Amino acid sequence: MDEDIRPSAAVTALGRLVGTWEVTGGAAGTVRYEWMEGGFFLLQHVELEQFGAPVTGLEVIGNLHPFGEPVGTDVASRFYDARGNTFDYVYELVGDTLTIWAGARGGPAYFEGVFSADGSTVAGAWVYPGGGGYESTMTRV
Repeated sequence: MDEDIRPSAAVTALGRLVGTWEVTGGAAGTVRYEWMEGGFFLLQHVELEQFGAPVTGLEVIGNLHPFGEPVGTDVASRFYDARGNTFDYVYELVGDTLTIWAGARGGPAYFEGVFSADGSTVAGAWVYPGGGGYESTMTRV
């Protein structure tokens, strides 16, 4: 491994998420973020209920770096749920605004939320194509 390689600024900025959060709104429960050793990947442990069904799983968030290729510029993730499904996302944090696109950057399904001044909440909404979606707030516990 090249010792000059460091986690990107876009990934390290997501360190604001590290900790345990209570989620309320269209999905409810807890999520916990922690760094994987080395700081290249942020892990999200999910225990939620959404639309009356449990959503439990693990998300790995970071820059893609396939063997023999350059590091990707997007902060991508894959969520693995307890029912065998996978979901891909792209994360972006600009100032206090966190955007998470379901699928590719700029896609029609996304979350946009804003960190409070003290960093104890992230309030926003998931937007789905056709006008669907729901409000969601994370509160640090």
